[in-house]
Amino acid sequence: MRQTTMAKPSTVTRQWYVVDGAGLTLGRLASEVAAVLRGKHKPTFTPNVDCGDFVIVVNADKIVVTGDQTNKKNYYSHSMYPGGLRVRSTRTMREQYTVEWVEKAIHGMLPHTKLGDVQRKHLFVYKGAEHPHAAQKPVELKIKG
Repeated sequence: MRQTTMAKPSTVTRQWYVVDGAGLTLGRLASEVAAVLRGKHKPTFTPNVDCGDFVIVVNADKIVVTGDQTNKKNYYSHSMYPGGLRVRSTRTMREQYTVEWVEKAIHGMLPHTKLGDVQRKHLFVYKGAEHPHAAQKPVELKIKG
């Protein structure tokens, strides 16, 4: 008889991955990275346990979007005060708020719960090719497309 293995927080082993975002599409990158942050790539995935890995995204300024998203897509946020709606285009987000742009795409694919809050802290995004996490010996994560 086979038995389902349920991961416990004490038995989870974490790996560090580095992703080079140069030439990758934002949505494809975000969905793959979100799956790794959740731990869905592991055979011991348990939905209620943080069994995901750490991910470093470099070259975030070279990530691309397809179609006419640069001109037509907008990002909205509201301060909850009257007149507090802030609208930013994809072009503005990409040029001025690159790190937040990539983080917002990845965070939107994680659970919006306390567990998701913990998993969000395992993501590190950098504009250039350099990152300060060399001591963790990250392994390169290949992403298609």
